[in-house]
Amino acid sequence: MIHQYQLNGYHIVLDVFSGAVHSVDALAYDVIALFQTHTAEEIVARALEKYAGDPEITPDEVYSCLTDVAELKAEGKLFSEDCFGEHACDFKNNSRAIKALCLHVAHACNLSCEYCFAAQGKYRGERAVMSLEVGKKAVEFLIENSGGQKTLDIDFFGGEPLMNWAVCKAVVAYARSREAETGKRFRFTLTTNGLLLDDEVIDFANREIHNVVLSLDGREQVHDRLRKTPNGKGSYALIIPKFQKFIEMRGKREYYLRGTFTHHNTDFTNDIFHMADLGFQALSMEPVVCSPDDPCALTEDDLPVLLEQYEILAKEMIKRNKENRGFTFYHYMLDLEGGPCIYKRLAGCGSGTEYLAVTTWGELFPCHQFVGDPDYSMGNLWDGVKNTALREHFRSCNAYARPACQNCWAKLYCSGGCAANAYHAAGDIAGINDYGCTLFKKRMECAIMLKAAEHITETEDRAESALCLDASANGSYPDII
Repeated sequence: MIHQYQLNGYHIVLDVFSGAVHSVDALAYDVIALFQTHTAEEIVARALEKYAGDPEITPDEVYSCLTDVAELKAEGKLFSEDCFGEHACDFKNNSRAIKALCLHVAHACNLSCEYCFAAQGKYRGERAVMSLEVGKKAVEFLIENSGGQKTLDIDFFGGEPLMNWAVCKAVVAYARSREAETGKRFRFTLTTNGLLLDDEVIDFANREIHNVVLSLDGREQVHDRLRKTPNGKGSYALIIPKFQKFIEMRGKREYYLRGTFTHHNTDFTNDIFHMADLGFQALSMEPVVCSPDDPCALTEDDLPVLLEQYEILAKEMIKRNKENRGFTFYHYMLDLEGGPCIYKRLAGCGSGTEYLAVTTWGELFPCHQFVGDPDYSMGNLWDGVKNTALREHFRSCNAYARPACQNCWAKLYCSGGCAANAYHAAGDIAGINDYGCTLFKKRMECAIMLKAAEHITETEDRAESALCLDASANGSYPDII
């Protein structure tokens, strides 16, 4: 299977099953499109007719291009066969280790965001905070169920986790105390709205927290429209100085500024550019997750605007990179040479199997987006996973499990998509979110185009790029890690 598209002046050809990406000229692009279904003579005739006014397009040139395409096919970098489908379920069935927990240390929040999927942090329940006893039990549960996995991840989440900061710090200390004895290494992530961010939190995070996610929706009027304090005031002016100080002290350690775009700011690139202009360089912007009847919900009429926005973003990133003022956009981070491994491409995030969310009282859910839904309760920290049927249902989800994904070129990039988004859109984790799929595919096209642009910049000669941008040295995805 191949996927061809043109974007920003580039002719891109993706060979789906090898992972090879080719940035080609117009002639090669046309030849590849016809290669499997037409004879050489037919392709030559069509090319000469289409490029009749171009003296450089001769029969010899077209035949030479056909030879190049045939060589790439022989090398497994074009029209490669699918060798993953029959193993898709095996990969996930053979993995029984739990590698990560999302600790809901606070089912409470000091903001009252109108679009909050977690019902202002309470998850359809009462306000609560996690005790240290539950936090320690979560660490032990992860150790006991991690099998041979050496690196374990714990996310501090909410609500607003800084409302229970003492327990966050104590859980880190306890996990560190268990590392030498167990041979495990813990990595921690913190997601915060920033209202309680201070020097003590920053210092601790810089020592102990692997990645920090800061919530900001962009321009002041956009952010303050929906991300309000309980008294109805906007939070932008309160958090911007804190975030700027944080990244100044953070140095080269990982962080992300994460925003949400809604029906009210479909021009979300302006929010991203605003963040970048404030000095933030690691950015993410996600589509809102809410009920279709919510005023914030994205509509079908919004879709063409959003697709265009992703192209605008990619083009501006190329421009800013050339001006040495570039930034990173999470969804455009793409490693064509080293990963992710094929297991990740098939199995996805591991929600409900390798990754679980833990409520303040120790109940287990497949991920944070299912917390509070009794149909998706999986057990608890003391008794373990009791809803094994649900776990197996999640285990069966992969890039090949959904019929609608079978002929999709992007399935080895999305791994079948987000189970929670599928559930909210289609009522079943084995379904698909058509709207989200369309956005995802556009993001991947833009991300691949960005890599092509980087390649062209490095060679400083567009002609040298024809049929030479390979995703991997051997035309295959990285091995399982």
